[in-house]
Amino acid sequence: DDPLLRQVFPYIDEELARSGYVPDPLQENDSQPTPGLLHKYQGRVLSITTGACAIHCRYCFRRHFPYQDSQASLQRWKLQLAHIETDASIQEVILSGGDPLTLTDEKILNICRSLANIDHIQRIRFHTRLPVVLPARLSAELLQQISELGKTIVFVLHINHANEIDDRVVENIELLHQHDMLVLNQSVLLKGVNDSVERLIDLSEKLVANRVQPYYLHLLDPVAGAAHYEVPIGDARRLVEQMRNRVSGYLVPRLVKEEPGLASKTGVETFA
Repeated sequence: DDPLLRQVFPYIDEELARSGYVPDPLQENDSQPTPGLLHKYQGRVLSITTGACAIHCRYCFRRHFPYQDSQASLQRWKLQLAHIETDASIQEVILSGGDPLTLTDEKILNICRSLANIDHIQRIRFHTRLPVVLPARLSAELLQQISELGKTIVFVLHINHANEIDDRVVENIELLHQHDMLVLNQSVLLKGVNDSVERLIDLSEKLVANRVQPYYLHLLDPVAGAAHYEVPIGDARRLVEQMRNRVSGYLVPRLVKEEPGLASKTGVETFA
């Protein structure tokens, strides 16, 4: 029942079939103009840089993703880069996976330098768990070189519970700030992990104390094998409303749900 163990432990409940829980809940396989590049939203694209992670979150919406067909080999990266170069509406590139920080510094820098050479790219965004689950991976040398590329660099961390933020994680957050990175956090609302107002407030308080903005609180994506983590929409709304009644507004992340085919993530208040 430990809230950190629950995120990675393969419970037998994963074997129970649940209607509506499917291998590709966000229909990402249909959103790739070239293998490994997701172009779902206006102005930004997401690159599947690798299938590797430091840990395997059991609720991950990409737990069934065909990484072998999509992760960026050199040839695939060239095709991704060509798509990005020819579409001037793309202002931001999200490096995801897997986790981009599982790549070597050399590969990360090559990717970032290629993007920095494109005039219409304004921001490079990392979606990463590694500064939290493998703190030793983050290095001042890597951040220094990325910060010198002349683009806005954004790190979106993935922290679901305040217990994930220990002294080493705090040091990493400070390292990101020292190199002028914008640091945000996104969480997933998970049964048995953070589905109480006290746990959500504790997380937001600890994030803001370390100058990390609580950004999104995602409803669980209905990926096959993860139904035992589901928190009903009504309960989720009540939790966020309770947060609003107890803390400053900037400590309350936006409760969102991703719906395939829509132009952006959608605030849950619009759903029945």
